Amino acid sequence: MANRLGRESSPYLLQHAHNPVDWQAWGEDAFRLARETDRPLLISIGYSACHWCHVMERESFEDPATAELLNAAFVPVKVDREERPDVDQIYMRAVQAMTGHGGWPLNVFVTPAGVPFYGGTYFPPERRHGMPSFREVLHAVHTAWGRDREAIERSAADIRGSLERAATARPAWTDDLDGGAEGAPPLAEVADHAARALAARFDPTHGGFGGAPKFPQPMLISFLLRHHRRTGDAQSRSMALHTLRRMAAGGMRDHLGGGFHRYSVDARWLVPHFEKMLYDNALLARTYLEAWQATGAADLRAVCESTLDYVLGDLRHAGGGFLAARDADSEGEEGLFYIWTPDDVDAVLGREEGTLFRRVYDVTAVGNFEGMNIPHLLHDVAAIARAEGISTEALEARLAAARARLLAVRAGRPEPFRDTKVITGWSALMARALAEAGGALGRADYVDAARAALRFTLASVRDESGRLQHVWTEGRAHIPAQLEDVAALGNALLSLHEATLEAEWVVEVARLCDDLLARFWDEAEGVFYDTAADAEALVIRPRDPSDNAVPSGNSLAVELLLRAARLLERAEWRRAAERVLEREAPGVAQWPSAFGHLLAQIEEELAEPVEVAVLGDPGDAATRALLGAALRPFVPGRVVTGGPADGGAGSSITVPLLEGKTMLGGRPTAYVCRSRACGPPVTEPEELTSHFA
Repeated sequence: MANRLGRESSPYLLQHAHNPVDWQAWGEDAFRLARETDRPLLISIGYSACHWCHVMERESFEDPATAELLNAAFVPVKVDREERPDVDQIYMRAVQAMTGHGGWPLNVFVTPAGVPFYGGTYFPPERRHGMPSFREVLHAVHTAWGRDREAIERSAADIRGSLERAATARPAWTDDLDGGAEGAPPLAEVADHAARALAARFDPTHGGFGGAPKFPQPMLISFLLRHHRRTGDAQSRSMALHTLRRMAAGGMRDHLGGGFHRYSVDARWLVPHFEKMLYDNALLARTYLEAWQATGAADLRAVCESTLDYVLGDLRHAGGGFLAARDADSEGEEGLFYIWTPDDVDAVLGREEGTLFRRVYDVTAVGNFEGMNIPHLLHDVAAIARAEGISTEALEARLAAARARLLAVRAGRPEPFRDTKVITGWSALMARALAEAGGALGRADYVDAARAALRFTLASVRDESGRLQHVWTEGRAHIPAQLEDVAALGNALLSLHEATLEAEWVVEVARLCDDLLARFWDEAEGVFYDTAADAEALVIRPRDPSDNAVPSGNSLAVELLLRAARLLERAEWRRAAERVLEREAPGVAQWPSAFGHLLAQIEEELAEPVEVAVLGDPGDAATRALLGAALRPFVPGRVVTGGPADGGAGSSITVPLLEGKTMLGGRPTAYVCRSRACGPPVTEPEELTSHFA
């Protein structure tokens, strides 16, 4: 018999619908029950692709004795962190403050007022490695609630105060980068300082920053590419490209099906946690695209395209949006779907081709993951081709055929669970990657997919009043959009406009920018909050300016407002973005690894402004050729607009850059403007490309 979660739409909550725990969904009903029964709540937060969430469910939440204790002494509440990032952020901050670490599953004990007083992450079913068992924790909290309520209330009040102070804290300059009497140092010094700090942590052997576990951190790589473009710093470029190539060679990348797993448990990018998240693949595809734009290297383009192709094949909803994730587990075991033995490979490919594949992808009898093998590129393909006495192209063709055959067999295995939520912000990140890749690579299919996804969001991910929502699941849009959703959507729409020159997307961008300032902006403090002013009241109003696995709503909002202000010349948008950069700069300087996307926006702001207007029918091949020449190079600080020679007379919005510009001799024409000074009209793609050299 299902518990109350059986009425929910979240795939993660539905996974717990048949637990013996009497789970409640997050909401006033749960808190009312806690007040009426004078019980604390256990807020248990996770997500569908989380391996250790599944482990704790099997060990504890499916155990009748544990469930009996939970149901009698607590009000148990399950939260999908992807549905409620605001709730997750607050309680994660609390647990990190209490224990010094965080992660998922996140298990927090809170008062009936929602204030946390104790918590942790994974608790084992029996005492292990110095950790108490989950039942010991439950007994201890229950006893303390009954016998020492005053101490719990004091602890809760202290934690709440700490959360409030953290949400409103203003970072200060440190001695190593201080503006002194002259005020804050220039943003260029902040960016230079960040690049040096990253270099000090760089792993010159395997790429990436620090040791195991290793996360891909595409936002930091995007910053380094921009920093190199502005300063010519060769080390920044080298760090970025080496990291991208080592990640692409490792087992964190799925060499058969495409796409990337969440992160690597080792320093070599070999053994991943196997979940595949939409946001990782969106951000990585875009970063590999930028690296190709900056270098022209075919291998980087190939990784970008294979990642996007994976998402289009596996995480695309029929309606147009993109699905949240693939689980790490299948048949109850992490990674089982993705691993091979030598005999597995030879059974599919035969001895000769199997031996070749195993040599290239390091598939051995010993294995590299619990006696099995995660395919990865340990050896240089060109060197193996020379040893085999064949061309690199011939070897690549044989490997491609082998991968296709192995992938077809793998498709017959029981698949990891797919989370079918469409999350507005994540779907927008992927749509943006597709729009930008489509424009730069000349891939109309990518642009079409981006357009379909964004049309789906604008049409379907709204409530009855038309207000944008955070999540759509199986026909139901719910939970009001958060800052990250609005800002990510606006950036995706701007990129779609650049790839298509369609004016309708600019109209939507202007609405979203105004919405950001109306509902998320605090004019007095000069900050963006993560939830709207009229959102559900939580313990505190959450605000986290740092970039984590995804860009923060804060840095996405800065990016959107700066991009849109360049295009539409709206001074109030620029002022808000500049105030955020000024406020957050000391924190960025102290903790650059926590502000990758904001650092990239600092570099965008420092770059010379470049505005490109492309006049012509967007459906005409000559116009598309000019547009491709504008979008192909890596040019931070660039904004591209255009459309028919009539300036899009039917549009309800005016783009100042297009005013007074005409086609030359009736031919599609481009204008390149730097610092508000426009050069002569250009009609040939090659000439336009030369403007960005």
